[in-house]
Amino acid sequence: MRNLKPSDVIVVGNSSDDPFAIDVAFSVGQTEDIADLISMKNFANSEFCPRFISDEEDFTRIGSKLEGMRVIIVSTTSRVVSRQNLAMRNLLIARAAKENGAAQVMLVEPDLFYSAQDRGPRQDLGDIQGSRSREDLKKFDGQPFTAKLYAEMLKLAGVDSVLTVHNHSYSVQSMFSEVFGGQFYNLIPYDIYCDYLRWSNIVRYGPEGEGLALCAPDKGARDFVKEMFRRLNLPKAKFILLDKERSGERDVRIKLHDESESTFEEIDGHDVVLFDDMVRTGSTVVKSCQFLKAIRPGRLVFAVTHFYASDEGREKMASTAIDEILTLNTLPTIQNRDEQGRLRKKMVVLKIEKWLAKNLCQILGIPHQPDDSLYQIEMSSKNPRFIRKIYSSDQLRSLRQEQLF
Repeated sequence: MRNLKPSDVIVVGNSSDDPFAIDVAFSVGQTEDIADLISMKNFANSEFCPRFISDEEDFTRIGSKLEGMRVIIVSTTSRVVSRQNLAMRNLLIARAAKENGAAQVMLVEPDLFYSAQDRGPRQDLGDIQGSRSREDLKKFDGQPFTAKLYAEMLKLAGVDSVLTVHNHSYSVQSMFSEVFGGQFYNLIPYDIYCDYLRWSNIVRYGPEGEGLALCAPDKGARDFVKEMFRRLNLPKAKFILLDKERSGERDVRIKLHDESESTFEEIDGHDVVLFDDMVRTGSTVVKSCQFLKAIRPGRLVFAVTHFYASDEGREKMASTAIDEILTLNTLPTIQNRDEQGRLRKKMVVLKIEKWLAKNLCQILGIPHQPDDSLYQIEMSSKNPRFIRKIYSSDQLRSLRQEQLF
C-alpha cells in the first residue's frame, strides 16, 4: 500500500457521536468532526441510511466525492444500539463509501462481532487446527457459522480489510484472512500491558521480576501469556499454567496444568497477574482466582482485553479473590460507572484509541506524530491506587521504586 497523507483518509463511526471513533480520528490526524463528514439518517419506517456529506452546490463530483480516499469505519458496541443493528450499519456505510468512489474501506472493530459463533455443525465449517469431536459438533447443531457469514457480508458490502484486537479464535482469524485476502489485522496489546505493568504500582516486584508471577488460565491463553513473559524481560519472574475441566456449561474444576513451568510452592507470596482475552459470566476466572488464593499470593490481578459487563459477571467478580481488574476499552461501555457497579473500586480501564491510531497509521503508511503514550488511564477515585496527577515515565519509575523498596 502506497504512503498516504492524513487528508487521503476519512475516519467515521457507525454513529456520528461515538467518543471512541472520535478519539481514533483525532489521533490519526483528522481535523474534521465525524458529524461533519457523515450523516446517520433513519427513514420514517426506521430503516438506516448513511450519507457522506457533500457540498449542496457542487454538481461536478456526484458519486465521486470520495474518489481515491481510504475510508475507515470504527465500530464499537453501544448501550442503546444492538450489535445486529451496528453490524448492518457497517455494511451500509461501507457500501455508501464504495458507491461514492472510495478506493478502499477498512473496518476497525476492536471486539469483532460474531466471533463466538466461530464454527458450525460440520467439520468443514470452521478450522480449529484438528478434527472436531462429536460433542463439539453437537454444540453448534442447528446454528449458522455466523462469523463466516459476517465476513462474507462485509466483503460483499465493500469492506477491503478488517482490523481487530486480541481475537481469540484461530477459526475466525484463518477464515477472515482468507475472505479478505490476507488483509486481516489482529492486534495483540502486548505493549500496552507491558507498559502498564512496568510503570504502574498495580503489582510489586524486584528489578529482575522477583516476586512476580504471570498466569495463563488454560492452554488457549498460554502463547499470549508466554509472549507477555518474554516481552517483559524479567528473568526471575515466574510462569504458571492452569487447567480446567468442564463437567457442565458452568461447572468448572481448576488445577495446575502438568506442563506448568512453576509450581505453587515457587510462587508463594508472589503478586500474580492472570491474563485472558475475554470474560463473560466470570465463572471460570473467579474459580481460577479462588484456586490461586489458596497458595497465599501477594496481590492477585485479573487482566482481560474484552470485558463484557453482564450483571452476573459483575456480581461474581466482586469476589475478594480478585484484588484488581485491568481491562481495555474495546467495549467502551465499561467506562460507565453504572456498568462497572461495585467493581469500580478495583477496576482500571486503559483507553486504547492512541494505540489503535498508531497501528492504523503504520498499516496505511500515514505519517504519525511521535507520542510516547500508548493509552490513557481511567480509574475511579474509589480505587485505592487512584492518583490524580498524570506522571511522566521517569516520575512513575521513581514512584514505583519508592513503593517497592
